[in-house]
Amino acid sequence: MRFAAGPDGVVTPDLGRKLPGRGLWTLADRSSVEAAVKKNLFARAAKAKLTAPADLADQIERLMRSRLLAALGLARKAGDLTFGFERVLAAIETGKAAWLVEASDGAADGRRKLVAAAERSSRRPRVLMEFTSDELGLALGGQNVIHVAFLAGRGADRWTSDVERLSAFRPLFLQE
Repeated sequence: MRFAAGPDGVVTPDLGRKLPGRGLWTLADRSSVEAAVKKNLFARAAKAKLTAPADLADQIERLMRSRLLAALGLARKAGDLTFGFERVLAAIETGKAAWLVEASDGAADGRRKLVAAAERSSRRPRVLMEFTSDELGLALGGQNVIHVAFLAGRGADRWTSDVERLSAFRPLFLQE
């Protein structure tokens, strides 16, 4: 994971790897970031006076969740998502879905049916239940969004990478 020194001397996470300046790197997991903060390794690596917030790992977790939701919104605009029970079920059954994203507060019955369809599929999608229906609705510009299929492709591959990075900071409900 890349970090950069902000103009105020504070360590800033650089999830997109685009901030200017020499990057400071750690392993992309909670324990590595917390150890770097505790031992003041960022200042040592930069050979400059830098301060890292004590809650840096929590900040990264929040930023990564926001990044995943924003990526869902962009994927919707690119036509890489479908949502609604019937359309998601069709995407799963035809093997087009790389991810089944279920609202964590959705009804268990609909989730059970889609997960069962995913398990029967020849191209079994991964399942994520990290976001609430309100968060999904806000990201996708809809109301009451419960079931989302992320269609296979480059966008899904990038999203998979970000989900895996977030899983190093917090336990996620993932189904392979």
